[in-house]
Amino acid sequence: GALRWLGSIFSSYARRCAMSYSVIFCEATAIYGVIMAIILANKVKKPDEATYYLDNNWDWNGYYYAGYGMFSAGLSVGLTNIASGVSVGIAGSSCAIGDAQDASLFVKILIVEIFASALGIFGIIVGIIQSNSCQFPIAPLE
Repeated sequence: GALRWLGSIFSSYARRCAMSYSVIFCEATAIYGVIMAIILANKVKKPDEATYYLDNNWDWNGYYYAGYGMFSAGLSVGLTNIASGVSVGIAGSSCAIGDAQDASLFVKILIVEIFASALGIFGIIVGIIQSNSCQFPIAPLE
């Protein structure tokens, strides 16, 4: 009697732990956003001449290019993280419901959840490639 009761406690605990995979995948997606924020924050450089206004001989097109490049990199990572989070949530919900009905479905749905989480990885790769071209001018044109 007592061993069966103890076994049911561990079985229920293992089942609850299995349902926490979705949370782990979504936390990884959040970390991708933090990584991209650190990369983009390190791209911003202060001009050599510390004046209140920059003269007309500065590369204004370079500033626009770098600014819009950083914006597009952040937007790419953010939108793919939203898509990844929503798809992981939907797959995780399906995994919980499917596992409650048939325990053999857990691994199959978990693989779908891993593919949904891979969207965030693709987004950060694209964001890093986009941010590599963002160089702010630090000196005026000669």
